[in-house]
Amino acid sequence: MNAIEIRNKFLNYFKNHRHSIIPSAPLIPENDPSVLFTTAGMHPLVPYLLGEEHPEGKRLVDYQKCLRTVDIDEVGDNRHLTFFEMLGNWSLGDYFKEQSIKYSMEFLTKELNIPIEKLSVTCFQGDSDAPRDDETARIWEENGMPKERIYFFGKDDNWWIAGETGPCGPDTEIFYDTGKEACSKDCNPSCGCGKYVEIWNNVFMEYFKDANGNYTKLKQQNVDTGMGLERLNMLLQGKETPFDTEIFKPMMDKLKMLAKEDNISSRRIIAEHLRSSMMIIADGGKPSNIDRGYILRRLIRRMIRHLNKLAIGLDKLEELINLNIEVLGEMYPELIKNKNNIVYTILEEKDKFIKTLENGEKELLKELNRLKEKKEKVLSAEEVFRLYETYGFPQEVTKEIAEENGFEIDLSNFDKLFKIHQEKSRLGAEQKFKGGLAEQNEQTIAYHTATHLLHKALQIVLGEHAVQKGSNITTERLRFDFAHPQKVTKEELEEVEKIVNEQIQKELKVTCEEMNYDEAKASGAIGLFENKYGDKVKVYTIGDFSKEICGGPHVQNTKELGTFKIKKEEASSSGVRRIKAVLIK
Repeated sequence: MNAIEIRNKFLNYFKNHRHSIIPSAPLIPENDPSVLFTTAGMHPLVPYLLGEEHPEGKRLVDYQKCLRTVDIDEVGDNRHLTFFEMLGNWSLGDYFKEQSIKYSMEFLTKELNIPIEKLSVTCFQGDSDAPRDDETARIWEENGMPKERIYFFGKDDNWWIAGETGPCGPDTEIFYDTGKEACSKDCNPSCGCGKYVEIWNNVFMEYFKDANGNYTKLKQQNVDTGMGLERLNMLLQGKETPFDTEIFKPMMDKLKMLAKEDNISSRRIIAEHLRSSMMIIADGGKPSNIDRGYILRRLIRRMIRHLNKLAIGLDKLEELINLNIEVLGEMYPELIKNKNNIVYTILEEKDKFIKTLENGEKELLKELNRLKEKKEKVLSAEEVFRLYETYGFPQEVTKEIAEENGFEIDLSNFDKLFKIHQEKSRLGAEQKFKGGLAEQNEQTIAYHTATHLLHKALQIVLGEHAVQKGSNITTERLRFDFAHPQKVTKEELEEVEKIVNEQIQKELKVTCEEMNYDEAKASGAIGLFENKYGDKVKVYTIGDFSKEICGGPHVQNTKELGTFKIKKEEASSSGVRRIKAVLIK
């Protein structure tokens, strides 16, 4: 059984149990600043977990494209991935623990034919915020799980929340026994020795954690499950790593054939980062020096460094991209659709990186000449790190050039400096978890509504080409990216601001209708990220001014918004402008 067969089995199983199949949301989140990328299946569904009605009903199933950035530097070992696919089924105030566990046990043992002897589960042991989850343990026993393979752990293991605030709850995790020898007589699913591998997580969302750390009950009980496709595919095929499965093996074999100096870690980095980069670009990502653009740039440049390490000519890049499209195109048709843009973006970034390497080498040679004049023969770790941080100049290249010029290189402090840099990057990525739609409140809902007015006003003033390219909302402001080839003039910004405020002053009613996608388009509703919509969509209409397909939530009347004020207009990326604005009440 391969990955696409597992995915289809999963979708069809839950479809047969009255779940609506919904499409994967894009990797680049819409109207959610809490993350750089979609990192879990629940992110696009937060409004519905909090009580909004989903147009497809209370039972949903999907596969969600995800990308997590905190472990980029770990990629190259036998398990870490940045891009992965998460299979998930959802109950929005419908069934809860009993049905969820029954579905999981039946799917694993009957549909995938996993022997129950291979499975163990963990449950929440309870604390001052929530009680011990004996109910979940009882349900597992009733579904055939032996008591001795049911374990209890604390919040670190068996409680799920996306970030610091938002919907959350106890979870039960399902583990697969790989057959490896136990590391000790106390070996259990919380052990990291590799005997037990987590394959599925069922989260029972019935709480909301606020900014003060208080837990309150949600108005509805939800089920949110997640199962990593690449990991499950690897285990069912009896493979040691995801890189041994059909998703990566053709690329791994090709790289081995092309490499003049083979290194399996480098081949894994190239295979993983190329796939991740292609998926980001297919969903509208562009390399830049900030936020998600910086992550994409980092992935591409790290991949290029390792191509150089294997002595694979960079003229082979397009051939490698085409191979990935051939291998992955059935799973991700957007790769085929966006092939030209993917090739252009990666090759353009490759050329920019080559220039970066040239600039870094010039700077290094300047420093070596300065040391020569001082009759010094050692290049410091601080200088090696400065070249890395400022120019993206790889440590190994610095070492090679320094030694060619008769210098020793002191790396004693480099690891410490790099760890500090890595921790800052990690904290920066985790910081993106704060706020956002997971922290829905009156202010973020108002800003969300204001983006609709701004979008329409921009199209009136600048033209219909000024379509939304991204949005970022916090409790303090909105940030809105849109297509436009040049800087917006002061007069144009004043006109946009005036139009938005006129609509607010008109006290326009905001209404919501559910209809199928074709009806929504025929009605004149603007639809963004068209491949993300299911058969049924929500259409929000603001008076006679704006009509958009959107998940919500929104205010009921524009009079709730206050006064709209544009604070800044700037470039976001090539052909994309950015407006930052506030609402003053």
